[in-house]
Amino acid sequence: MKAMILAAGRGTRVRPLTEALPKPMIPIVHKPVMEMLVDHLRDHNFNEIMVNTSYLAPQIEDYFRDGHSYGVSMAYSFEGLIEDGVLFDRPVGSAGAIQKIQSHSGFFDDDFVVVCGDAVVDLDLTELLAFHRSKKAIATVALKKVPVRELVNYGVAVTDEAGRILQFQEKPSEGTELSDMANTGIYIFSPRIFDWIPKDAVYDIGGELLPALAAAGEAIYGIELPFSWFDIGRLSDYYRVVMQTMRGEAPPYGLPGKRIAPNLWVGLNVRANFSRIKISGPTFIGGSVCIEDGCELVGPIVIGANVHIEAGAFIDSSIILDHTRLSGFASFQRKVVGPNFCFDPEGTVLNSQHTDTDWIFSDARSSIGLRNEDQLLVMAQSLEVSSTNPEK
Repeated sequence: MKAMILAAGRGTRVRPLTEALPKPMIPIVHKPVMEMLVDHLRDHNFNEIMVNTSYLAPQIEDYFRDGHSYGVSMAYSFEGLIEDGVLFDRPVGSAGAIQKIQSHSGFFDDDFVVVCGDAVVDLDLTELLAFHRSKKAIATVALKKVPVRELVNYGVAVTDEAGRILQFQEKPSEGTELSDMANTGIYIFSPRIFDWIPKDAVYDIGGELLPALAAAGEAIYGIELPFSWFDIGRLSDYYRVVMQTMRGEAPPYGLPGKRIAPNLWVGLNVRANFSRIKISGPTFIGGSVCIEDGCELVGPIVIGANVHIEAGAFIDSSIILDHTRLSGFASFQRKVVGPNFCFDPEGTVLNSQHTDTDWIFSDARSSIGLRNEDQLLVMAQSLEVSSTNPEK
């Protein structure tokens, strides 16, 4: 069966994570969100997958390639152009994306699923498809009841007793909500849907297509099935989902690394004397990490690859991203820390470009991140190069 993953957006609401990384590639304990989606689609026999790409497209395309390694077949629809060697993203909207593919080859020749590439879900797609076909619907939307205070971030649907959607309301302002049933961005469409999507135009599913269908009285349905839905729409969502994953509250998958203690998973090539490091709570440590003696780690904690944590550092309920150095003076509680930025669960960002934070955290690959003996080695190598190459 066929599926579409929407992966062309810039992910501006989750910057700085997306400054150098497309949103679907944001890792949940070292596994990109989109890889979790691909696995889930495959498990429900959706094994022919199209992906629209635009912003930082090569990172997605080079990672998944033809999908063979993931047990599926994958191809890509690029939305953009290259001018003077520079790639410019030109997304055409979620509905425009599927129409672009259909106009190219007629790929979607039967009912198909569309999912957003930035959400962690465990929805029973097989049951969703069966419901769609039982209603002979042109479109079916997976709905989820959310707290009223959060509806401003989602589109909501008004349904009748049979589940038929009567009206859509996109991101209602507080106090104007017509429903508490949110559109999760998971859809089943009939090929008839393409009659409603203009060609060669920017067109959106939630903001334009679905309201047009509802207004015309078309057979569109919504259903709330029991499932976990973790939307990575904001920085606060990212922190929450990673913490829930480490606590076993998110859709489960096997954590990478080797489990060397009940709550400790460790990757390859880690340098640490765990008898001299205090660790409590679930902790994941990525490959090629160095943790010096005297550190204290209070889980849930995720430590990325090639991280260097100096003696005396304290970390509590935090995420340390790849290639980050933490000094021995560092004390982080409920934070996400990268080589050049840090943010809290509310999404407040501290950027090292505008503040003097190198003495607390920096890029482990920079000279600041080197140990004293390593700095001396670099200086010696520099002197050797200068003596053999006087012009330098």
